[in-house]
Amino acid sequence: MPMKTADTTAAPTDLHAEDIAHARRVLEIESQALETLARQLDGPFGSAFCKAADLLAGVKGRVIVTGMGKSGHIARKLAATLASTGTTAYYIHPGEASHGDLGMIGTEDAVIAFSKSGDTTELADILHYAARFRIPLIGVTERAGSSLAEASDAALVLPACPEACPMGLAPTTSTTLMLALGDALAVTLLQRKSFTAADFQVFHPGGKLGKQLLKVKAMMRGLDRLPLSGPDAPMSDVLLGISEHGTGCAGIVDAAGRLAGIITDGDLRRHMAPTLLSETAGAVMTRDPKTIRPDALAAEALAIMNERRITGLFVVGEDGKPQGFVHIHDLLQAGVG
Repeated sequence: MPMKTADTTAAPTDLHAEDIAHARRVLEIESQALETLARQLDGPFGSAFCKAADLLAGVKGRVIVTGMGKSGHIARKLAATLASTGTTAYYIHPGEASHGDLGMIGTEDAVIAFSKSGDTTELADILHYAARFRIPLIGVTERAGSSLAEASDAALVLPACPEACPMGLAPTTSTTLMLALGDALAVTLLQRKSFTAADFQVFHPGGKLGKQLLKVKAMMRGLDRLPLSGPDAPMSDVLLGISEHGTGCAGIVDAAGRLAGIITDGDLRRHMAPTLLSETAGAVMTRDPKTIRPDALAAEALAIMNERRITGLFVVGEDGKPQGFVHIHDLLQAGVG
């Protein structure tokens, strides 16, 4: 006889409700801690933050970021964020530092050290080294009287908020605060350096970010692939040019070579009549079409096309003369979308 199994149909619903309650509790605890940290910027913590920013902005060498355990993971992330936003930085493991890697820290560098307790044993050698060679030290900790805070030139003392772990043991809220504070420092330095999207693209040539930061001039079709006509050209010639180049439209330029108008499929439909082929381009074209600059981001070109429901844009220089044409298919194939 087959064994009967218990009916657990209702169990997942109760279990999922508990899951949602736990998740909400964690997010609320951590968001409240972030609000507390933000409010502290109006007091002494804000002064310490500005001092840290001054120290980092004045560094002639590199920014060394360090920490043990979960704090070490936060330190690695900050080093990566700094490096990708124009501040040369890398992570050093405190344990490895005690066995030779201290030599990787130069006298023109600065150190950012993370430790919740501020008394992490493995950090001791780095603290002594920084003091010995007068290397600027920024400490991020929860304890104002800790060895890290006392040794720091700028001590960023985090508010002692409860961990989201129900036992209050696993680093959760504290690491979230460290992560957010690191981002705040990185973005502050980014803005001080006037770091631009073009600079960002240099450090992010691959992946989705790199594609979105491509310039229009890198994606556009050249003048040799553009159907261009004068306003007095017969529509029969314009149609031949559109078919030959496959752009779906033609540019109409004035006597000085400036883009005066554009003829699209929509223009052809609006002027559809037996006399269309005998019309001039100037009579059919749409004047003052939407264009884009060659130095604009490809993502901006795609946004304009989506907004206006068009498939291409003429690329025009400051002199009003067409330099190329960017088609939506080219952008999508390159992964810009």
